[in-house]
Amino acid sequence: MTYEAEVQFKFDATFTHDYTTRGFGSSIGDDDFIPEEHYLITAPAADLNAKQYFKLFEKFMLCVGMCPASIRSGAMSLVFNDMVNEEEQRKVCKEYELTMDEDLDKKFEEWKVRDEEIARLKKGPMGTVEMQQQEDLTGLE
Repeated sequence: MTYEAEVQFKFDATFTHDYTTRGFGSSIGDDDFIPEEHYLITAPAADLNAKQYFKLFEKFMLCVGMCPASIRSGAMSLVFNDMVNEEEQRKVCKEYELTMDEDLDKKFEEWKVRDEEIARLKKGPMGTVEMQQQEDLTGLE
């Protein structure tokens, strides 16, 4: 037995010109405006995974005029909202190497310890590192 599936995203936009109020030769006012648009995006759906569906939907949203920043914001809102438990949010953070706001204080403390250690290593034991060696270490950062 074979299984076939197809997913479609369809967008139709039309503009009805009003010849009575503007006259026959009038334009719609914007040379960059296309008065009628029709998009049909299809893909085989039998083997698409979730990321592929999102990629397909992203293409559709770009076609209908959404900006990439709005698309990304919408996708992130699926994870980071009050209806998703924190454990699931943390899994996504770990997968994409993100830091949640609640964890910033801990990260800041880690950075302070790391910076103090770097300063200590630059200084050397008992402050005996030569000036040239300090300049060499500064270039490594």
